[in-house]
Amino acid sequence: MKCKYRNSSPRLWIVKPLAALLSIMALLSGTFAIGVNAQGTKSELARAATRLTEEQRILHVLNRLGFGARPGDVDRVKALGIDNYINQQLSPEKIDDQVADAKVKNLTTLNMTTAELYEKFPRPGLLLRQLQRRGDLPPDLAAARDERVKAQGNPGANDSKNTVTEMKSETGEMKMQTGDPANRDADKAGTAKANDNVDPRDNQKYREAIRQYYLQNGLQPPQRITAELQASRILRAVYSERQLQEVMVDFWTNHFNVFAGKGADRWLLVSYDRDSIRPNAMGKFSDLLVATAQSPAMLFYLDNFQSVSPNAQLTGAGQRPGGPLAQILLGQRASNGNGPGPLPNMTNNPQQQRPQQQARRGINENYARELMELHTLGVDGGYTQKDVQEVARCFTGWTILAPRGGAAAAQASMNGPRADMLRENAGRFFFNPRAHDDGEKTVLGHKIPAGGGIKDGLMVLDILAHHPSTAKFVATKLLRHLVSDNPSPALVERVAAAFTKSDGDIRQTLRAIFFSPEFNSPAAYRAKVKRPFELAISSIRTLGGETNGGPQLHQWIARMGEPLYGFQTPNGYSDTAESWVNTGGLLERLNFGLTLASNRIPGTRVDLNHFLGSGGEAQSLNKTQIMDRFLNLIVDGDISPKTKEALLKQLNEQTALVVPAITAETPRGNESRAGEMTDAPPRRQQLARVDANISDPVTKIVGLILGSPEFQRQ
Repeated sequence: MKCKYRNSSPRLWIVKPLAALLSIMALLSGTFAIGVNAQGTKSELARAATRLTEEQRILHVLNRLGFGARPGDVDRVKALGIDNYINQQLSPEKIDDQVADAKVKNLTTLNMTTAELYEKFPRPGLLLRQLQRRGDLPPDLAAARDERVKAQGNPGANDSKNTVTEMKSETGEMKMQTGDPANRDADKAGTAKANDNVDPRDNQKYREAIRQYYLQNGLQPPQRITAELQASRILRAVYSERQLQEVMVDFWTNHFNVFAGKGADRWLLVSYDRDSIRPNAMGKFSDLLVATAQSPAMLFYLDNFQSVSPNAQLTGAGQRPGGPLAQILLGQRASNGNGPGPLPNMTNNPQQQRPQQQARRGINENYARELMELHTLGVDGGYTQKDVQEVARCFTGWTILAPRGGAAAAQASMNGPRADMLRENAGRFFFNPRAHDDGEKTVLGHKIPAGGGIKDGLMVLDILAHHPSTAKFVATKLLRHLVSDNPSPALVERVAAAFTKSDGDIRQTLRAIFFSPEFNSPAAYRAKVKRPFELAISSIRTLGGETNGGPQLHQWIARMGEPLYGFQTPNGYSDTAESWVNTGGLLERLNFGLTLASNRIPGTRVDLNHFLGSGGEAQSLNKTQIMDRFLNLIVDGDISPKTKEALLKQLNEQTALVVPAITAETPRGNESRAGEMTDAPPRRQQLARVDANISDPVTKIVGLILGSPEFQRQ
């Protein structure tokens, strides 16, 4: 999917006079060419060469095995030796990473269990319903709730049927709607009227009452969970010495994509990153595959936690097996004294294009299909619809303990010891044999015997991990990410062979890539367009900047099109140039470079004067010398004559560049957005309250170099 950018202001970039705008567009012309043919836009020096120079190869390695060079990194790698540096990065456990560890130590949510996150960061609407059912709703909250319901003009509304879950964060807002389609259509019609879209649910008294209750009871809003997870990704990418480890975490997180905006996944993603992706990012692919398959985040995202054999005997003769707890484990609850009823589904993503599952019990094929199409074999991997159905049968019963959170499940159990167990273990994977289809299955020609239980799913994962199509598919995706948008069939075949020979060892597969002639060729040098996350991190690193990884920086990453954990569909963000290169996207990248250089991103700072020397030396430099100094710093002086000419022309202009503030909306990335869940309507987000007028020549030149084709590529 291609990026789409939207801004309530018609200005994405304001430069006076018009000639300056034309000059900047000339600067960008090389980057536009990338969208047509990434292989045809290498620097003139690399294109003419038969092999990369030593410094080019070092920069190439620092860009592909990491997020770009910091000041002094090129000299350090030169002293160590390129091959030694690659081997060092392939063994991240041997690299001291104290600086990065110190940067994230105060992000307390990263070390909390999912059950603790459910308890400490409850969803406001769910918390109110729990308090109301227990009769513990404080009078001020009850009054605020009643006023809010009255303002809606629908006092008899059923919360579970007319849910409007508002996703809001510093990265942007996302309205998630479920329930009656007529209500959704009416809501859409209402929002179309720009002057009549004041939502009565946006009630200041209600929000304040919620806020006060959270403060008094030591609770925090769930926004913080995603914000800290995003900050940890940014901080580790900027500061970690284990750069390849962070590149692979980014790669596998996107390969096994999970959207933070879907129901409980906000609470489940912390464990997903910490327990599933990171420990396995450089290990065996088969282990990574099992870890993601058993991850509650993935089970919830692709609905497998609800997948139950239609023939499962969930009740005995006249009694409920195991009492209320067993029904909770099966995703059911007693609707009356005589039988089970459906537990309200947390699925609230209108983009899923799949019917709600809570109304019926049965097999869900979502995970089975994406497991083969996106995680292993590839769309042309040789599987059939019958294979999808058989794989789905194998994964029935792979579910989540108390997916709505321990407090809700414990309350339903009405039993002390069991309630404590649920609170302590909520959000964990477990296999429910009562929901499993225990019959014989056949997957890709392999017979899976009856009675296997959880082994059915494990056998499927083993079959897929060792299938030739998986080796080819994974090799292709790795090469597309690390070498070029269109890797040669011969290289794909060699890397797939290395994957197979090593039993899916990710390190050995990467070794085959990094020491291949193709990876080290001039054709691969600056052949890839940086995605927004890569661009933001490399910009900070190349300027030796400091950041707290806060929401203001992440909002810029989202504004450029790649909010972390913000892609709604399972395929994840695109890894090819054509998805990222368009007029709006490129201008936003220029805006980011100028905003960073002018220190207008709260929590992130760069010291440009540091690179100009002491006062006397700095004063003696003319504009050309200043530009050359920063060209050497940012792109190692390797820049085309056309780009340099455009930069000089802009530097000599006396006109200020104006970067507009974000106004009503934050742009989307690849037709997705990240969001934070509250029960209040979205509020406008801003990075800056006023436009930035940038006239300082040093700031201008650094910002424009960061936006140049040479830095936008890696």
